[in-house]
Amino acid sequence: MIIITTESIPNKEISEVLGIARGSTVRARHIGRDIMAILKNIVGGEIDEYTKLQAESREQALQRMTEDAERLNADAVIGVRMMTSMVAQGAAEILVYGTAVKLK
Repeated sequence: MIIITTESIPNKEISEVLGIARGSTVRARHIGRDIMAILKNIVGGEIDEYTKLQAESREQALQRMTEDAERLNADAVIGVRMMTSMVAQGAAEILVYGTAVKLK
């Protein structure tokens, strides 16, 4: 499966647009991570716990989008975008979406 942020794939021709492929996950903060984050806020620096949580969330949402594209029998997903939004205090949604296409 080709996953790309551009609207076309070099040296490939799109034969059919299948629709939107999407994947999302909602993650909440963890009390253990929050304690470490508070300590990091005091001394400064990157909050590794949140960085890891966000990275895991993006990967899960990307995997779910890929699975959605596979259900559509897509060869690729073009124009891929990622969005993050707060859905509740301490919980965020990561949404990944793009256009599922068939290639010649």
